Amino acid sequence: MSEERQSLLGHAGTSGRSRGHVSSEMFLGHEEISMTEVSFPKRIDMKQYVKSCCSLENVRNKLPITKWLPKYSLTDLQCDLISGFTVALTVLPQGLAYAIIANLPQQYGLYSAFMGVFIYTFMGTSKDITLGPTAIMSLMTAAFATSPVDGDPTYAIVLCLMCGTVQVLMGILHLGILVNFISYPVINAFTSAAAITIACGQVKGILGLKDIPREFLSMVYETYKHIPDTRVWDLAMGMISLIILFLLKQMRKKKFKPNPHNVPLTNGQKVIRKIVWLVGIGANAIVVISSAGVVAILHSYGHTTEVTITGYVKPGLPPFKIPAFSVQNGNTTLEARDILGDIGTGLFIVPILGLVESIAIGKAFARQNNYRIQPNQELLAIGVANVASAFVSSYPVTGSFSRTAVNSQSGVRTPMSGVFTGGVILLSLGFLTPLFKFIPKAALSAVIISAVIQMIDYEILLKFWRIQKIALIPWVVTFLTSFGIGIEYGILIGIGTQLLILLYPVARPKITVQYLDYVVVTFNQAIRFPSVEYLQTRILKYMHKDDDTPRSVVLDCNHLATGLDYTTLMGLIELMADFKRKGVHFSMAGVLPEIVKELERANIKDIIYGDTISDSIM
Repeated sequence: MSEERQSLLGHAGTSGRSRGHVSSEMFLGHEEISMTEVSFPKRIDMKQYVKSCCSLENVRNKLPITKWLPKYSLTDLQCDLISGFTVALTVLPQGLAYAIIANLPQQYGLYSAFMGVFIYTFMGTSKDITLGPTAIMSLMTAAFATSPVDGDPTYAIVLCLMCGTVQVLMGILHLGILVNFISYPVINAFTSAAAITIACGQVKGILGLKDIPREFLSMVYETYKHIPDTRVWDLAMGMISLIILFLLKQMRKKKFKPNPHNVPLTNGQKVIRKIVWLVGIGANAIVVISSAGVVAILHSYGHTTEVTITGYVKPGLPPFKIPAFSVQNGNTTLEARDILGDIGTGLFIVPILGLVESIAIGKAFARQNNYRIQPNQELLAIGVANVASAFVSSYPVTGSFSRTAVNSQSGVRTPMSGVFTGGVILLSLGFLTPLFKFIPKAALSAVIISAVIQMIDYEILLKFWRIQKIALIPWVVTFLTSFGIGIEYGILIGIGTQLLILLYPVARPKITVQYLDYVVVTFNQAIRFPSVEYLQTRILKYMHKDDDTPRSVVLDCNHLATGLDYTTLMGLIELMADFKRKGVHFSMAGVLPEIVKELERANIKDIIYGDTISDSIM
């Protein structure tokens, strides 16, 4: 597993502050704000609040471009132009391919690829991140927003708009902390399951099969069942594409040996190394263009049925318009209420997954390249990008790991590279779409499989086994349910399982009981309401462990670092009443002043408080 992937997954679902220091002049002064650092004013002065929002400093914080653009140089322009064009070579074939995963016409993959990078140029705090369609977002779009009308994008566009709206609200309300409740095992299992689901779904493209269902188990069964129907030309095209992609990507990873005695490279050596690197970076584009060229030649000789091709791709730019909130399905008109109801939990799952994916990528590359991002500003940037993208018929977008890696390796200096990436995509939509029809579906399937196969992480299971076996539980639950009942439900059940594991110690806290001339009950952690009944039962059970009921009970509260909630307070009152009926003397040691005040406000008297257990007995 690559260092970049380990860094990416290692940061997902965590709230740790990046340890890198800002070194890039373009991003000097950016201070990372942890998503867990959330504070709410007790009283809001609306006039002062509006004034602060409209202040020049606040506008500069919300538009980071105003900080680095005045320092922009010709060298920065050159680097950003190269990296932007290089990323465009990657996103063009990926956009066409990911639209297939999203169950949409292929032009919508390109519609989703340009607006996000434009918006992020103005609002983003990472020089490396590129927004656009990704494999995970495409799969989620297919799972939650497939229209009942075949090929209709309305559901996907509405999901994009609502996804952006939720993300913007989360950014304004500083609710990015919710992302931290998706643990690493859940994210890892979901990512691996999604990658396997996507890869298996593209086997039909490699084999040239049609009418294969999308549900995982049915898909695997039907694909196996129809193997005899494999189209030989499609299989050959797909396998050759996979092999070429593998070899070209290995070229990108090639490390050249340093020259002995620090001898400078000749111009020829520099050119060769640059060509090798460019070929590796542009592997997807090379495979797609060359395979389309082969098909075009076959068509020119009248061989039009051997290879399954993409076919017609609608030319031109998408219209800029308000997203429609209705779909005509036969004689029935589905209104906004019906569409949102059909999308259901996707309205919350998709935006949160998008944030997890993008912020994890941003933190990983920020630390790698020695600068910092602003997570809360990232929420706003991604949210606004999705809202704006919905007006150009996009489905939900987020940060792409593969394209961000390409951007970083290409020497990007600022987010301005996104302008050049978006410009190339717009030019392609305007002038190149007639050529897209010759692209073989098998080649696009190969591009997808090559992109997602590296997302499968099986090595992590051994680490879980060695380090913390309980982490296997949410991983296995998420992984298996994603295949059994659907990827969209697997993530929900995985999060639920992780929360149960997280809450179990709260509901079953550890207590220590000492039997002296009296009984000392020590709470070893904070007490919350889910544990009240359990603690009452355990304490009373210890009380009756011997034949003789003890005359005194001391609650050692030295480990209680916070006050008691209302339910816990009422449970304590019930316990005290039970002791009183049995003639047992009750006292508390090491009680926080705020707990004493809570007990006094509850009109509870006759309790002896002491700093130590001995004081309480006295």
